[in-house]
Amino acid sequence: MSDAFAAPRPVMYNEDVVKKFIIAAMFWAIVAFLVGVYLAAELAWPSLNFGLSWINFGRLRPVHTSAAIFAFGGSALIGTSLYIVQRTCRARLFGGRALADFLFWGYQFFIVMAALSYVMGYSQSKEYAEPEWHIDLFLTVVWVVYLLIFLGTLLKRQEEHIYVANWFLLAFIVTVAMLHIGNNAAVPISLFSAKSYIVYSGVQDAIVQWWYGHNAVGFFLTAGFLGMMYYFIPKAAGRPVYSYRLSVVHFWTLIFLYIWAGPHHLHWTSLPDWTQMLGMAFSVMLWMPSWGGMINGIMTLSGAWDKLRTDPGLRFSVTAVGFYGMSTFEGPLMSVRQVNALSHYTDWTIGHVHSGALGWVAFIVFGAIYYIVPVLWQRKALYSTRLVSWHYWIATLGIVLYIVSMWVAGITEGLMWRAYDQYGFLQYSFVESVVAIHPYMVVRLLGGLFFLTGGLIMVYNLIQTVKSPTTELPREKLQSGYPAGAVPAAGE
Repeated sequence: MSDAFAAPRPVMYNEDVVKKFIIAAMFWAIVAFLVGVYLAAELAWPSLNFGLSWINFGRLRPVHTSAAIFAFGGSALIGTSLYIVQRTCRARLFGGRALADFLFWGYQFFIVMAALSYVMGYSQSKEYAEPEWHIDLFLTVVWVVYLLIFLGTLLKRQEEHIYVANWFLLAFIVTVAMLHIGNNAAVPISLFSAKSYIVYSGVQDAIVQWWYGHNAVGFFLTAGFLGMMYYFIPKAAGRPVYSYRLSVVHFWTLIFLYIWAGPHHLHWTSLPDWTQMLGMAFSVMLWMPSWGGMINGIMTLSGAWDKLRTDPGLRFSVTAVGFYGMSTFEGPLMSVRQVNALSHYTDWTIGHVHSGALGWVAFIVFGAIYYIVPVLWQRKALYSTRLVSWHYWIATLGIVLYIVSMWVAGITEGLMWRAYDQYGFLQYSFVESVVAIHPYMVVRLLGGLFFLTGGLIMVYNLIQTVKSPTTELPREKLQSGYPAGAVPAAGE
């Protein structure tokens, strides 16, 4: 028989490291949500810190943000990216099992060390970049290994074409490395000191920090998860991407525009006006590629809308794309200086951040994990689609309660802070604005509790999916006759 008609050779994918990252992602999700709920309670009733320095808001807050972004989001991103790159390249991970295991355990070690340093009071005091210099150096080594694995797999691919999901994932890996090194340039007091000082000062430090901070959102929390979207929504829907050409335009415009948007975090500060206007202009232009990507993700369901009734995991993914569109409308709106004059330093910003973090990032991860777990553990289906539906509606209600309460609280704060009486004096003291938003703090706590409850339901459902005899595949259908971890080279 001609080679052209020969059966494809099986590729032994490294699925063990993917499984580890998925388990870690769900563990850190519960940690992040639980700490977030406790912090919300502290903001409503400050005495809940019990006078203990290691659980006060200032120390636990970076534990929450790092657990949500880097532990939960990062573990999900790395795990799914290693799953995607193997299947779209028809190649086993570069570097073998040892390099993949170092990536997993090294990344988890970084997360634990960073969290411990926060509660012990060690911090650079830079948003999303709090770890001190020695932890930053270790993360750099781990991230270089991640780049080697991903890029090496791309280079040895058996597919000529590089699927667009891998474009977004590679951009995320490379750009985050550049941001991390640039923003964390520091001089330690000594080789044996945990303390260091950033090489930048004053307004230069501020602009470098928000060049990093906003692009951590742009490339870690957006580009990486768009790679997830471009793979898992078409797979779950059983449909090709609505427009491959639009996905390429989406990629290049997003990559070019996002990197310039950071100065909008520094409106009305000592930053030169021209820099503030530059950040605002590029932020407003981001509407176009962001909504182009949203349309592409949603329209991929053309001809498969009925699956939203039968596949609640896909419902998570599509809802996530809707939240992505909402967040990428609200962000550029808040970057306009006149709007920012009202919104800056208020809880409106907190609402915006969480509409993206919970609605976009968490939901797209939930959809991907609900798809990937039965595949990785070779189960015929999830344990309970009813539990997935319960998770969806409880979590969605939690998000709505959270972001609406923060929008109302933020606008209330902004209006009270700029209200003057007939004599030109401030009409309200700061303490009065804190009292005014207390009910919304309680509603936010309730929203967080709903979201945490949904996460616990998901963990239970996934454990039962892996362990329950009712989800087992018949022996003759396990990987269609291939050994565990192997699939036909043409795909799943």
